[in-house]
Amino acid sequence: MVLFDLDGTLLDTAPDLAAAANRVLAEEGRAALPESTLRPFVSKGARAMLAVAFPELDDASRDALLPAFLRHYGAALVVGTRPYPGIEAALAAIEAAGSRWGVVTNKPEALARGVVAGIGWGTRCSALVGGDTLPVRKPDPAPLLLACERVGVPAADCVYVGDDARDVLAAQAAGMPAVAAMWGYHEDHEDPRAWGAERAAADGRALLEPGMLASARSLA
Repeated sequence: MVLFDLDGTLLDTAPDLAAAANRVLAEEGRAALPESTLRPFVSKGARAMLAVAFPELDDASRDALLPAFLRHYGAALVVGTRPYPGIEAALAAIEAAGSRWGVVTNKPEALARGVVAGIGWGTRCSALVGGDTLPVRKPDPAPLLLACERVGVPAADCVYVGDDARDVLAAQAAGMPAVAAMWGYHEDHEDPRAWGAERAAADGRALLEPGMLASARSLA
């Protein structure tokens, strides 16, 4: 089984998340920011994006803007969001091989389910665990282990693909190989090859390379 992060791995959600941030800026009488300014922080979550949009505010003041951000985002989940190149082919290949795939994300579960359904994958995704499904979230391995439990697949028979260092830490703590998604949302100083993932995929098409999505058990 292959488990994926959502934002920056399966889907380019930056257009819709940046639009939500800019709607909050507009409500606060601020000028909009270019999507390119917000894009590198998408995988870090809503708070990180609000920190870019409102750098002068303290954490408590930015947290007060979080409900507005989530409200705007929830009202327009899949407007500009699209799968990354090669992802559709990779998912189809996983299914054709008789395997399954799922999503483990730090995005709130309801929003994640809305995005997955909106993109047309609702019946194809075998398991979905969000950032609020459990009391902990990545880099804790518990969400990945819960996804395995729900599908009835041991962690050793899974592999996890993600675009953030937290994804690699969570996968390795869960006992499954990590694939670093080189195409995801990274700040300029971040080097995904330094995260210690067992493998790195240059783009979605590279997921189809032999052995890229192999589990630990299949390589034993």
